[in-house]
Amino acid sequence: MKHIAVIVCLLAISSSVAAQSPEIDTPLLAAPPNQREGAMVIKWKPDFTYDTLRKGSNRLVCYDRSGQPGQQAFSLECTSVGNLNRVAQNMKFEAMGDKKQAMLDAAEKDGTRVKPEFGSVFYNLGGADREHTRAHMTVAVPGATAQSMGLPDTNKEGGAWIMNAGSSTAHIMIPGH
Repeated sequence: MKHIAVIVCLLAISSSVAAQSPEIDTPLLAAPPNQREGAMVIKWKPDFTYDTLRKGSNRLVCYDRSGQPGQQAFSLECTSVGNLNRVAQNMKFEAMGDKKQAMLDAAEKDGTRVKPEFGSVFYNLGGADREHTRAHMTVAVPGATAQSMGLPDTNKEGGAWIMNAGSSTAHIMIPGH
């Protein structure tokens, strides 16, 4: 009888350790399934710094941006840990409301715009609520042009293309994602 009680107790402890909270599980929905287990999860603070909710074993970091300025009511994002300074800068500009675009343009022009890691992916999942979402994925290629990448810089050809070519915000758009 004692052995059964010990086994039941151990099972209860191990299942509670394996269970995560919605604060950790929800941001991971934006990550590719094969990267979720090793992804870091953070929570952004109002001062554009973050708390680490779960350490990761790969370079992917996920976070919830639901309801933040410029974001949908349900908004999750994952990207490379090397892009966190870029994301923080984006959030600062988004919080400026109508001044956002002017601030982005000025930072791009004066060279203070934080560049994302070349080739890093931004995975987004967003919508009006958790049941009505759309996945979107882009690949950061700061400074890339149609000539340097061999990809078109418009979506007129129907395949992958470079948006904002030649800028720090250049990224490959992947149709259907």
